[in-house]
Amino acid sequence: MDEKEIERLLDKFDRSSLKNLELAQDDFKLKFSKREGDDHAVVEDSAQAASASTNGLGHGQNSQPTTVEQPETPVAQNVAEIKAPLVGVVYFAPSPDKPAFKKQGDHVEKGDVVCVIEAMKMINEVKSDVTGTISNILVEDGSMVEYDQPIFQVTKG
Repeated sequence: MDEKEIERLLDKFDRSSLKNLELAQDDFKLKFSKREGDDHAVVEDSAQAASASTNGLGHGQNSQPTTVEQPETPVAQNVAEIKAPLVGVVYFAPSPDKPAFKKQGDHVEKGDVVCVIEAMKMINEVKSDVTGTISNILVEDGSMVEYDQPIFQVTKG
């Protein structure tokens, strides 16, 4: 499935009354879902789907899914990680001229937007699944992140 087909599906999904759409084709899996009270669609895809999509854009990656080994850092029991839900470029602010969503030391509530990830020209919000204080930012603004890669460490409480 190429970028044009995905854009066409997204446009049709956007104009439809559907709330969720899931498409699986070989090792490619794509999910669209609409959030309550929002006119924008959210794209969620697995690491393989993002890898396959990126390959279709001609960025020179090989067609086999690749695994990036992350050094395992010991995490304390009261520290949770906020991980990337998809492959893409992470940004800590909604735009270059706006302040960051959250900085190290900021308090975060469950459901707060902590950053965005751009994938295939779409901006996807990353929300916190825990309440606490951001104790560590593990990636740089504008860097590429892999699926399930830790972005933040949050001290619970």
